[in-house]
Amino acid sequence: MTRQLAFELPLREARGREDFFVSPANALALAALDGWPGWPDGKAILIGPEGSGKSHLAQVWATGTGAAVVAAHQLPELDLPALARGAAVVEDADHTPGSAAETALFHLHNLLAAAGQPLLVTAATPPRDWGIALPDLASRMQAATLIRLDPPDDILLRAVLAKLFADRQLIIAPALIEWLAARMTRSLAAARAVVADLDARALAEGRPVSRQMAADWLAGSDLFPDD
Repeated sequence: MTRQLAFELPLREARGREDFFVSPANALALAALDGWPGWPDGKAILIGPEGSGKSHLAQVWATGTGAAVVAAHQLPELDLPALARGAAVVEDADHTPGSAAETALFHLHNLLAAAGQPLLVTAATPPRDWGIALPDLASRMQAATLIRLDPPDDILLRAVLAKLFADRQLIIAPALIEWLAARMTRSLAAARAVVADLDARALAEGRPVSRQMAADWLAGSDLFPDD
């Protein structure tokens, strides 16, 4: 049954490995993470644009390795020796140039290396583009295995749209998902925005998401530049 009541239902964002849809756009990245025991020096950097699925893929790896997941900006507030007792994921490391978090990341890296524990870092771009102020951290990050997430292909974009609608407990006709995917910006961030905006409109108007609703919304959106 399609949801029609005009009140918010809990958003259940599925983030397990079983919810990670594998396509040619991300299969190599997933294989590289699965091969983590062979990473040189036990460290890797997962890069991709905002909304590309880095956090989901990093969570999949963290679940498999028992790693703690922290945001880079939180590092100065954490007990780094305690964090280094196991594997670690540091997200958005490119947001910390010249800050205390940069120094903390350097210390965490060294603690993990000394303990023989793996480190996965996520960022939008390679370390050479971060503007790292600490030369020793720059050299260590640039020596890490670099894992890239490619832009979503058609298969992945359709699967992500279906997943995002399902996370919001919305049942959408496959034809509408095909219609959206053929017109929208090829980005997982754009997919999140499309689904969130259509969900909000459906709630406000008290009617299910339809192609006409999507077309009406599309007219005022910049997420469909080629339409």
